[in-house]
Amino acid sequence: MNKDFNIMGVLNVTPDSFSDGGRFVDHESALIHAESMIAEGADIIDIGGESTRPGAADVSQQEEINRVVPVIKALRERHPEIPLSIDSRHSEVMAAALDAGATFINDIHALQSVGAIEVAVEYDVPVCLMHMQGTPATMQDNPQYDNVVQTVLDFFEQRVEACMRAGLDPDRIILDPGIGFGKTVAHNMRLIQNISTLKQMGFPVMIGVSRKSMFQTLLNRSVDQRLAGSLAVAQFAYFQGADYFRVHDVAATRDVLTMSHYLVQNETD
Repeated sequence: MNKDFNIMGVLNVTPDSFSDGGRFVDHESALIHAESMIAEGADIIDIGGESTRPGAADVSQQEEINRVVPVIKALRERHPEIPLSIDSRHSEVMAAALDAGATFINDIHALQSVGAIEVAVEYDVPVCLMHMQGTPATMQDNPQYDNVVQTVLDFFEQRVEACMRAGLDPDRIILDPGIGFGKTVAHNMRLIQNISTLKQMGFPVMIGVSRKSMFQTLLNRSVDQRLAGSLAVAQFAYFQGADYFRVHDVAATRDVLTMSHYLVQNETD
């Protein structure tokens, strides 16, 4: 099958992430979980050392580095073929992770932090630019938009222009509307319904809805009961043209997207 999607497996080496906080802080536990996601078919492993859940407190860049770099080094040794992503908004963390073997930047701050664009240009790796209103500590304090889709489109136009002006290869750019990052459930739904509109900008789109609180609101499901909702949105996003899927449940997501691909491409004969 010549698939047209990429699954990014989430590896949070943090004590306080909303879904799996504390489970993979230990180095060996993190490696075991990464190995499991690779075996299930993850195309990319996204490694983060700072929780970005609503209300999360900042951590120092050195603490982030201490959390992520040993895991990246170990995974790069064991799996030289797998793309490793650094999930960070800080330039020093990005550079340390890339030096350790990461090959992808996933930035919730869309390279707006001091030095971040310069790191992306220097290392010439794929970069995911995400939209967020506010900061993780404040983003869910009554987020408001006149038109959330247009606001996100305008933001991406500005960030893409800034990145290209700094010398970033446009072929390296991926866009993420930032579901749950400074948005109400209504905002999230509107953005999901308009992924095809975001695609008209001409860049790959990443969607990250796995286990998010919108499923508590819409389905009354706890974190460990949100797989069905997450898969439903992943399939809808795929049919809207999404290219990258950042998920906790790799095997189930791969099955859903593979079947979706077969339905669209008619490749089963």
